[in-house]
Order: sequence, then structure tokens, then C-alpha cells
Amino acid sequence: MTDMQMLYLLVPLAPLAGAILAGLFGKAIGRTGAHIVTILGVAIAFAASVVIYQDVQAGNTFNGTIYTWMTSGGLTFEVGFLIDSLTVMMMLVVTFVSLMVHVYTIGYMHEDPGYQRFFSYISLFTFSMLMLVMSNNFLQLFFGWEAVGLVSYLLIGFWYERPTAIYANLKAFLVNRVGDFGFLLGIGLIAAYAGSLNYAEVFAKANDLAAQEMAVTGWPLITAICICLFIGAMGKSAQVPLHVWLPDSMEGPTPISALIHAATMVTAGIFMVARMSPLFELSDAALSFVLVIGATTALFMGFLGIVQNDIKRVVAYSTLSQLGYMTVALGVSAYSAAVFHLMTHAFFKALLFLGAGSVIIGMHHDQDMRNMGGLWKYMPITWFTSLIGSLALIGFPFMSGFYSKDSIIEAVHASTIPGAGYALFCVTLGVFVTAFYSFRMYFLVFHGEERFGKAHHDHHGDHEDEEPSSDHHHGLAPGQKPHESPWVVTLPLVLLAIPSLAIGYFTIEPMLFGDWFKGVIFVAENHPGLSELAASFHGAAGMAIHGLQTLPFWLAMGGVVVAWFFYMVRPDIPAAIQRTFRPIYNLLENKYFFDRFNEIVFAGGSRLVGTGLWKGGDQGLIDGLAVNGTARMVGWVAQITRLFQTGHLYQYAFAMIIGVFILLTFWFNLG
Repeated sequence: MTDMQMLYLLVPLAPLAGAILAGLFGKAIGRTGAHIVTILGVAIAFAASVVIYQDVQAGNTFNGTIYTWMTSGGLTFEVGFLIDSLTVMMMLVVTFVSLMVHVYTIGYMHEDPGYQRFFSYISLFTFSMLMLVMSNNFLQLFFGWEAVGLVSYLLIGFWYERPTAIYANLKAFLVNRVGDFGFLLGIGLIAAYAGSLNYAEVFAKANDLAAQEMAVTGWPLITAICICLFIGAMGKSAQVPLHVWLPDSMEGPTPISALIHAATMVTAGIFMVARMSPLFELSDAALSFVLVIGATTALFMGFLGIVQNDIKRVVAYSTLSQLGYMTVALGVSAYSAAVFHLMTHAFFKALLFLGAGSVIIGMHHDQDMRNMGGLWKYMPITWFTSLIGSLALIGFPFMSGFYSKDSIIEAVHASTIPGAGYALFCVTLGVFVTAFYSFRMYFLVFHGEERFGKAHHDHHGDHEDEEPSSDHHHGLAPGQKPHESPWVVTLPLVLLAIPSLAIGYFTIEPMLFGDWFKGVIFVAENHPGLSELAASFHGAAGMAIHGLQTLPFWLAMGGVVVAWFFYMVRPDIPAAIQRTFRPIYNLLENKYFFDRFNEIVFAGGSRLVGTGLWKGGDQGLIDGLAVNGTARMVGWVAQITRLFQTGHLYQYAFAMIIGVFILLTFWFNLG
């Protein structure tokens, strides 16, 4: 094994080692030891990723097997790494954001009794995501896929004393199983028809797969494979209708909300589809399916962010909407724009989540934005970094989010994929919606009247208690003032604000219009994607200046101005709109009744089927017929036969004579 291969192994194994030490020996090494070993493990992984990035930039890539588990028939099950430009970009994002979250956790969870356990979980989560993005085969991809799902279950339900946390992690686990069933079907079709689980071998047979049809239905095989794979992405990346788990994942502590929503689990689906571009490019039907699902998620999940009052839930619905934008980019074959937005979004979304956590600390764990206001004077670092994150989110020119979001909108405008017109409407209107709910949150939290330190209103956030313990007061007591968070909280905010400001400016040209993804992402000639944009691109600065004249910019500014007017100047207007459009408000407040539908149809149907199987199958068939029925039949036969057991010799002789007579009669009839 070469030195570089050892370095590849070090990236996932260093966080794994930290997770094992903190998890199994947490009591022995103490709280300080737990955060030292896990932070050191992730820091080593980040440093190794930087070295690997430099090696890839020098033109060196790797695709090989590290360990062969077993061979069954013609299939080989192995652990291997594919190190190229897409992989190394994901490695840098995952390890950097995870490192920031680890440092932040020292301040956020310092009073929690599960301190060591939490550090073990988040380090294990990082290991799982790294195994996923570094894989060169579908077996290892599926291992990482399921591992991030399992660890997310542990993290969302970290405060397991709370029934709401247990409900949320069970919901996330079950919804993801639905998506993973489709994902597994897609992998099964690939194994059956391609005869391999290795990416390179499957991609080499892509045209052969495209020429085949499903045996029973007659559907194009490649379309079936791609849609099944994307159903897996719908679960992990929370696309409609498999999005319902993600807002409830806010039951977990804020650091894991940032890690799940920014750099790891929810981006796994986007990464997977981009990696599978040689397959998706052969099916316009699959791309249209991806496009429509993404556009619907981008717009309609953004609407839900408008009516949220829990600060973390606003950011959660923002994540849903932005994942929709990434999915739309995948649907129009702009894979590089999708992963570019994945990268920029990772930084500013982690910044917004950690900023929200800093506000929650300052507010003594009150998450209701209606109990805040005027915090900018007390929390200047949190205020300024949150402003940067909000501007990046709405796509303000020169901010990182502008370059990726604007590129997606332009790619949709240039696309000829069926459904592109609907998608263009959704992503364009979504710009206004995003700006409105983002700055509604920003103004309610940091500006306007100080609404804290008073008797609490009757309204509270859906999940006001950010900690399981109810021994202390949540929210500021009368006369109390907020305070800036400690440096272990504010330092990650500052370090995340820097890429949120500048990384888009410096990376758009190589990632979207250069050779960064050459030979990694494949786009068919009949899918223009970003090729038309490349002709009009004249540098990052020119793109930002031109952006000041475009419709998305004015829609974003309109959203900011309307949010300011509604919540700073005339706060009576939102209340009046709510009263006037009560049915629409109820629809949004109940999240389009997806949860109610699932409860009645799927949960209710499952209970109905379960009751039927219990009553009819278990009690009726098994217990009633097979077990008790057999016993009753034996008893009935015994009652009949005991009539012949009288103890009288003449009756036995008579029975023998009758028996011989019947036997002889039967014998002669046969003859």
C-alpha cells in the first residue's frame, strides 16, 4: 500500500478512532478527553483532505480496491476508494464543517450529561459520510448511506427522555427506509443487469443498460434504475413527499442540526445523483422526474418557512428549499452547479444554524422568535455573522450563494428538459420567498422592539425546550439581558462566515466553466446544461455586477423590503393577512397536511393490516385453527374412540368380526 493510499485510509479512520475512544472510554478520559480525541480525529481528517486535494490538483487520481470482503458468483464485494475532484471537494466540505461543529459543541453542550456520548456520535457521523463520498462501488456507498441514517437516528433522539425526540428519530428512520427501499432496488437492478457493483464497470456498460427493457413492464431499464436510485435520494435529501422527517429532526441538539443539514446526510442524495451522471444522462424521463420533484420542493417548502416561529425550524425549511434548488440543477443536467451550490450552501447554512444556536444560548434556550428582538446590541458577533449567512442564502451579489443560486436559475432557463418551464417559475418565485422568510427571521431576532425579559406570551415555539431537563428556567427572566456566546461558539461562526462571503467568487470559474469536473461529471450533447452560460461568463466580478440588473436580484430585494416593512414598520399587517387568509394559513401551519395524511393512510393502514393479521391470522388461523383446532380434533376423535373401549370381551370379538367382514368385502370388490 502506497503512502497516498495510507493517507486515504486516514481520512475516515481518524474520526472513527475518535468516536470509539469517546464512546467506549468516555468515562475514563473525561469530558475534556472526549472532545480532544474527536476534534483531533476530525482535524487530522481535514488536514489529510487538504493534502489529497493538492495531489488531485496536480493531476493524480485514484480508483482502486483497499479490501475485498468476498466474491459471490460474478459479484465482488469490496471496500475501495475513488479519489477525484468531486470526492475531494466533498471531503474538504465534510471535514471542515464537521470540525467547526465539533469546536462549537464544546460551548453548546458543556452542561449536558451526555457530553462524551454526543462527541462520539458526531465523530461517527463524520466517518459514515466520508465512507459514503469516498466509495468507488455501490456496496460501500450503501454502507455509508445506511450508516449516516443510523447515526442520525441516534443524534435526533439524543435527548431520549423527551417523547418528541423519540417520535422524531423514529419518523426520520422510517421515512428514510422508504427511500432506501427504492435505492436498494436500483442497486439490485444494476447488479442483476450490469453484473458488477463497481462504478467504473457499471458506467462502462451504461449504453448497454440503456438499450434494454424491464422484462415484465417493458419500461426502459435505465429509467427504472435512475428513478429507483433517485427515490433513495428523495429520502436522504428530503424531497417531497419524503421530506417530512427533516423539520422534526430539530429535536436534536443544534450542533447536529447544523451537521445534518449543511454538509452531511441531506447532501448525500445530491452527491449520489451527481456521481451517477453517466446513468442519468441516458434517461430524459428520469431527469424530468428529478426536475419536477426538486422544483416543487424548492417553492412549496419555502412557503412553510414563512409561518414558522421557532428559529431553528425557519432554517430547517430553508434547507428543504435549497435542497430543492440543488435537485432542480440535477434535473437540468447542471450537475456541477448542483454540487457547487451544495458546497456554498454547506458553509452558509452551517453558519445560520450555529448562529441560531448562539441566539438560543443567549436567550437561555428560548427558541421562539416572538420573544426576541434587538439582540444586535448584545450579541454583535452573532448578529454580524448571521447577516452574512442570510445575505448568502438569498443570493446577494458577490456572496457565495449568489454564484451558485444564480447559475442554477440560468441553467433552468436554458434547459429543454420537459418540466423546465414549471421549474423556472418555482425557482424564480422561490427567490422572493427565500428573502422574505430569511429576513423575517433576521429582523424579528436582531432588530426592533426588545421582547425578551418580560412575562412570556401565550405562544411558544413548537419545541421550546432545547434541553431535556426542565429543572431550570427557559427564556430570560424579567430584567435579564442576553449575552454574547463564548469564544468556542463565536470562533466557528467567524470561520464559517469567511467562505460564506468569498468561496463562490474564487471557485465558480474552475468548478462550473473550467476543467475541475472534467472526466468526473458527464453531460450529454443534447442537454445544454451550463454550456450556454459558459459563453456569456466574463469573470466572477462581471457576473455579480450583471446580477444587479437581473430579476432574481430585484425579487430578493423585494423580499427583504417587504419583510422589513411587515415586521419593523407595520407589524399589524401580517396579523391582518393571517386573519384574512385563514384557510391558507391553516394549510401552511399544518404543513400541507402531509403528516396527517401519513398518519391516516400509512400509519392507520398499517394498524388496520396489523389488526387484521393479529385477529384473523394469529388468533383465528394459527391459534384458533392450527393450535386449538388440532387439540379440539384430537379430543373429538378421543371421545369417539373411547366408546369402543368398554372392557367387555364380547364387544371386542364383535368388533373384530365386523372388521374382518369389511376387509374381505373391500378385498373382493377390488378383485
